[in-house]
Amino acid sequence: MGTESLVLGGDLGGTSTRILVVGTDGRVRGRSTTGGGNPISHPAGAAAALAGALRAALAGIDPRRVNASVVGVAGVSALRAPPVAARFGQVWADAGLTCDPGYAPDLEVAFAAGTPEPDGSVLVAGTGATAGAVAGHRLTRTADGHGWLLGDDGSGFWLGREAVRAALRALDAGEPPGHLVGSVLRELAGAGTVDELAPSPSRRGTERCRDRLIEAVNSRPGVQLSALAPLVSAAYREGDPEARSIVERAAAALLTTLGRIRGQAETTPIVLAGGLTGDTTPVGATLRTLLPARFAGPVRPAPTGAGGAAWLALGALDPALATRAAHTRLCA
Repeated sequence: MGTESLVLGGDLGGTSTRILVVGTDGRVRGRSTTGGGNPISHPAGAAAALAGALRAALAGIDPRRVNASVVGVAGVSALRAPPVAARFGQVWADAGLTCDPGYAPDLEVAFAAGTPEPDGSVLVAGTGATAGAVAGHRLTRTADGHGWLLGDDGSGFWLGREAVRAALRALDAGEPPGHLVGSVLRELAGAGTVDELAPSPSRRGTERCRDRLIEAVNSRPGVQLSALAPLVSAAYREGDPEARSIVERAAAALLTTLGRIRGQAETTPIVLAGGLTGDTTPVGATLRTLLPARFAGPVRPAPTGAGGAAWLALGALDPALATRAAHTRLCA
C-alpha cells in the first residue's frame, strides 16, 4: 500500500470545492469539501478554497504518490491569467503535489460523472447554466455559460432575477403580493414589507416597497440573486402561478441551450448536472418531462463532478484503470 499510485479528482464549482484521492482500484483514499472554488465568481477566495480542500483530502497521504490528476473548473479560462495561474500554482506546490493538476472544463468532468460513454451531451444548471458536446471524453462545443450578466438562461441566477422582476411588476400594477412576490419582498425588502401592502396596496406603501427592493438588489453582487431560486421552487410547490411560469420558462430556456449543441436525432447520452437539474426540483422535473419530446438518447444524472474527474484521472494514469466498475464505484 505504501507504494500504491494514487490519482486525484477535483471539482471547483461556484458553490463548493470537492476533492477525491483515489487508488488504482477505484476506491476513495481521501475526500474533502470546502467553499466555492470558481476563480471567476470567487476571485479572492478560490485558491484558498482549493488549498483547504487539498489539505483535508491529503491528510495522512504522501502527496508524491499522486501520479495523475484531473480537476474540473467552472471558469477554467480564468486560470490562464498570470496572477490567477500563479496563485493556483503556489497552492498546488504547497500541497506537495508533483503531478500536473490537469485542469479541465467542468462540463467534461460533469459528463464523465454521468456516464462512462465517450460521446454525448451535458447540460449544467446551477448558479449558472451551460451545455456542451463531448467526443472522446473531450469537450468540443459549448452553448451559453456566458455569465449572469450576458446569459446563463434558466440558471439559479435567472430564476432569482425573474422572481424580483415579478415582484416589481406586481408593485407597479398595485397588485396584492402572491406567495412568490411576498417571499421575495420579505427576503429583500424586510419582514414587515408585505404587511404594508395588506389588505390593499397604497401608492405610498407600494413605492416604499419598490425602492427598498431595488436598493437591496443593487447593494449586492448581481450573481447573488441565485439565492432566491429556492423561493421560486417553494412557491411553485404551493401552486403560485407566477412561480409556475418562471419554472416552465427556465426549463424551456435550458432545452433551447441544449439544442444549440445537440441534434434531435442524436442517440448518445444526455447528462444532467447541477442543483437545478435534480428530479426533485421543479425545474429538473419539468426538464425531464419535456426532454423526450425534444431529444433522443438516455438521460443520466451526474451526482458528483469530483467522481467523474477521478475516473478520468484513472484513465490518464492508465486507460485500463477507467473501467465501468470503477465508474460505478466513484459516480454512483
